[in-house]
This record gives sequence, structure tokens and C-alpha cells, in this order.
Amino acid sequence: MKLITAIIKPFKLDDVREALSDLGISGLTATEVKGFGRQKGHTELYRGAEYVVDFLPKVKLEIAVSDAMLQQAIEAIIDAANTGKIGDGKIFVTNLEQIIRIRTGESGEDAI
Repeated sequence: MKLITAIIKPFKLDDVREALSDLGISGLTATEVKGFGRQKGHTELYRGAEYVVDFLPKVKLEIAVSDAMLQQAIEAIIDAANTGKIGDGKIFVTNLEQIIRIRTGESGEDAI
């Protein structure tokens, strides 16, 4: 089992959710976060004064998947979140030792 952590642009959240849903992946956690990478923020004009926005709004997705679904899920996220512009985001994949569904006590892939 793997945990996919994806950092994407906020307006791409619905597209990514739909793409994952089409694969049969129904569970994910989305968190509003702020950060920057190579983009290094940007400058904005407010009431005639210019200021630097260092941290840009992003959405962090966490999706638990079986090993068999990993590559399909990654490809779906890339296809749905890609705009071709800087700041599209990153995907991190980590191993999951154990998953337990609190309500039923199921564990492993049954709990996904």
C-alpha cells in the first residue's frame, strides 16, 4: 500500500478528484496549504504599493492506494493537474505500513 501526497493548484482540485473517482478511488484528504518552489512567489499591486507574495495557495492531497493502483493514480493526477505552467505541483509517494478502518476494525487493503 502507498500514500500519494500531491501538491496542486487549488483550481485543479475538482479535476483531480473526478479523475481519481473515474479510477474507482473514492477516498482522499484535501488540505489548503501555502508554499513555494521554483516559482518563488510573485509581486502584486495593492493601492498603488507593490508587495511580494512569497507563499502561494496550494492544495495538498493525500490518497491511500493499493500497489496495483499506484501508477494509474499517479498518471490520473498528472493528467488532471497539469497546466503546463510553472507551479503545477509535485507528487510524493511513500510506503504505508498499515491502515485500519476505525469503524469496522478492517485493516490492510480492505481498509482503503
